[in-house]
Amino acid sequence: MGRTEELDRLTSAVTGVQGRGVFFSGSAGIGKSRLLREGVAALPEGEYASWTIAASATTAALPFGGLVQVLPAEQPQGLSPAGILRWAVDVLQQQAAGRRIVLAVDDAHLLDPPSAALVHLVARVDNSVVVGTLRDGEQVPLPIRALWTDGLVDHAVLPPLPPADTTGLLHAILDGPVDDGSADRLGRLSAGNPLLLRELVEAARSSGELASTYGLWTWTGVLELAPSLTDLIDTRIGRLTPGVRAVVELVAFGEPLGLHLLQQAVDPVDVETAEERGLVAVAHSDRRLNVRLAHPLYGEVMRRQCPVSRTRRLQAQLAELLESVGKRRRDDLLKVAGWRLASGTAQDPAMLLGAAGQAFARYDVPLATRLARAALDAGGGIDAAELLATILMFADRPTEALGVLDAVAADIPDNQRLARWLTVRAMVSYWGLSRESTVEEMARRGGKLTDSADLARIRAFEAIMRLHRLDTTAALRLAQGVLDRPAASAAARELARCTVAHLQAMQGQLHRSAVAVDLVQAEVANWRADMPYLQLAVELARGTRLTLAGDLAGIDALVADEFADLADAGDFRLGSGYLGILAAYAARLRGRSDAALRAALGACAVLATSRVYAGLAQAERAQAAALRGDAGQAAEAMAEADRTHAPGMAVLYPWLEQARGATLAVGGDLSGAVDHLTGLADRLRADGFAGHETLVLHDLVRLDRASAPVGPICSDGGRRTVAQRLTELSDRVDGALPPLLARHARAAAQGSPDELLTVADDLDGRGLTLPAAEATAAAVRLLRRRRSAAAGPARERLAALLGRCDVVRTPALQLDAPNLSTREWQVARLAADGVTSRAIAQQLFLSARTVENHLQRVYSKLGVAGRAELLAALRTIPGPDGTDAH
Repeated sequence: MGRTEELDRLTSAVTGVQGRGVFFSGSAGIGKSRLLREGVAALPEGEYASWTIAASATTAALPFGGLVQVLPAEQPQGLSPAGILRWAVDVLQQQAAGRRIVLAVDDAHLLDPPSAALVHLVARVDNSVVVGTLRDGEQVPLPIRALWTDGLVDHAVLPPLPPADTTGLLHAILDGPVDDGSADRLGRLSAGNPLLLRELVEAARSSGELASTYGLWTWTGVLELAPSLTDLIDTRIGRLTPGVRAVVELVAFGEPLGLHLLQQAVDPVDVETAEERGLVAVAHSDRRLNVRLAHPLYGEVMRRQCPVSRTRRLQAQLAELLESVGKRRRDDLLKVAGWRLASGTAQDPAMLLGAAGQAFARYDVPLATRLARAALDAGGGIDAAELLATILMFADRPTEALGVLDAVAADIPDNQRLARWLTVRAMVSYWGLSRESTVEEMARRGGKLTDSADLARIRAFEAIMRLHRLDTTAALRLAQGVLDRPAASAAARELARCTVAHLQAMQGQLHRSAVAVDLVQAEVANWRADMPYLQLAVELARGTRLTLAGDLAGIDALVADEFADLADAGDFRLGSGYLGILAAYAARLRGRSDAALRAALGACAVLATSRVYAGLAQAERAQAAALRGDAGQAAEAMAEADRTHAPGMAVLYPWLEQARGATLAVGGDLSGAVDHLTGLADRLRADGFAGHETLVLHDLVRLDRASAPVGPICSDGGRRTVAQRLTELSDRVDGALPPLLARHARAAAQGSPDELLTVADDLDGRGLTLPAAEATAAAVRLLRRRRSAAAGPARERLAALLGRCDVVRTPALQLDAPNLSTREWQVARLAADGVTSRAIAQQLFLSARTVENHLQRVYSKLGVAGRAELLAALRTIPGPDGTDAH
């Protein structure tokens, strides 16, 4: 896995014209031995006489101990050392019997001196080549080192596996896909080392921290070090002097640690020694030199092996060191608070509370929880309780959060804190426990407050809750009232603006929604500390706009920005789960069904214990499964969506009901899907959600219903068609996508293949590969029915689009698909591969005339003129066994 280039290099070193060998060096477990075995095993025995030597510490003290597997047990007596070397070479030549000698030496740094000398001598002999491996940081025998310094072999470093290959290796180890966040964390922790990765996976799986949910492997992040893994890391660390151990332990508990700070605590010479041995690494960070451990697992082992008393002393020492020089950087408070908490020396609730707020603002939910709880235990009062409850809400522990809040209900000292307490309690009760009556309860109690700023906070929360339960008129009125209130805090004002932005996106006012979101983001410095979770409202509004606009590049940027990284790293599941849903949506429109399903499954796994976006994640999973033609999984996901969807998130109904339409269609109930989507379009029209209505009407176009009636009866006694209604909406909904979808609908209604192909080009230009392929498929059907000569080129365009997709089996791609028999499919597939009719007849035990008859029927059914167009045509239809040609 991931070693194709190196394997090719090894093979070329043996079989090439020049015949130079190659030695690969690298860290333990990087895959050197496996690479050597695979390369030698691939050599044909008739051409090469190959021997593999596995040197070891056991044989290093014995003369020719490294070659015990190669040389005869009995050696001739009375020969000089040089004579023995010549004898050994002659033995290898005799055993090779004229074939080229390949001597493969694993762990050549462990060879005894005579064996190393013989390897060097073999490398100089004609008709022989030497390949091998070396471990980094080990003393290499001079005869082996001379191999590349004398130009007898090449020397290459075997690098760590890149992230993509690490993910592939994880898939192979677990026999199933791994969610992106888990793959990334395991890849970083293993540093691309296959052996460490395998040990990490086995330890996490045996401890139950790595488990499969909805067919996707997810790691909790909790690391249990198995004895084999600990021993492996111990071997790499080696024996340490007390001074170097002190360096490594301090860095293990404090990384990244400023070099200047570290040198105040230990002897600088010991720091240099640790760096020389590859235990720590020094790197620039702005104007500071920071020290980190050279490998993430070194810290895990050092922390586990350090006695409790020394652990507490070291962490207290680190806190004192940083406090002595002053907490000058933004994260210094977080570091000191963490060390004080871990060492049992934390006594200042204000410091703990400030650090907890910082951790939560960075979306580090586990750390923020520990610090906020410590602040509450240290006497932090109502402020600590409010923060802890908020964090527990986003850690999917709403019942515990409610208990924390209710425990301090009698201790609220003023109306400002009452307003904060009421909104946090409402948030926990409404979104965490799905209690819809919370909205009225908060509004009633908060309405008694007299301070304008306090009342604005209450109204901002009431507005977004009413939006989420589809009381849109009241939501807009309340949000606008907060924005008009000068005394409102930055957090309350921007929360209200998010409510407006979300509603504007749903109504199709995409430009105004984008402006509103940009205003919220511009104020992030003023609201992040007070209300970091407001970022979720920002992303929901922004994500809704991007999806309704078909802005895949915008979704890519959103999924890749800083919030996504922080949410993943800090276990902020609502954030990472929602972004996973957006990633699945973008992949689906690109026709990348594998990526769409993987991202949707990842979101389902992350949100399994939360009800805020769980239903939406399952709905996107249903869409991804439907895209692949997997009716069973789509129905299962839709049932899960109905079970997990929170009533307080009714605002998400357009997405869920669109997924239900896709599920009905893939299940074969096309008329049911059409009826459902038609009813959904009517509901969206009544609710004023023109942005969503546009996408639902386009779903009807994709189901070949562009001319179907939709909406109420007009003054002329008739009803608008889907195409006519989309044309109306293209003037009301912002952006370039609605007019394009309206053109698609009109072209389909008018039966214009030329316009369909033009629309397909424009859709493809926006990255919307799937709808582009569907529009092209519609054009191909029309051209084939008309027996037009343009059918062949159109089919080739369709094949090219589908070639950029994974498995896609939407009804739009299969409507009116020609039905080939199994025999016709076999004949057509062989013919498309260039097999002659006579060869096909021999292969399938048919007469040549029968083969020609089958081919003529295939040409007629597919509307192609001959074999030149046949492969492109086959790529556009499913085979009789359910597979696609491409």
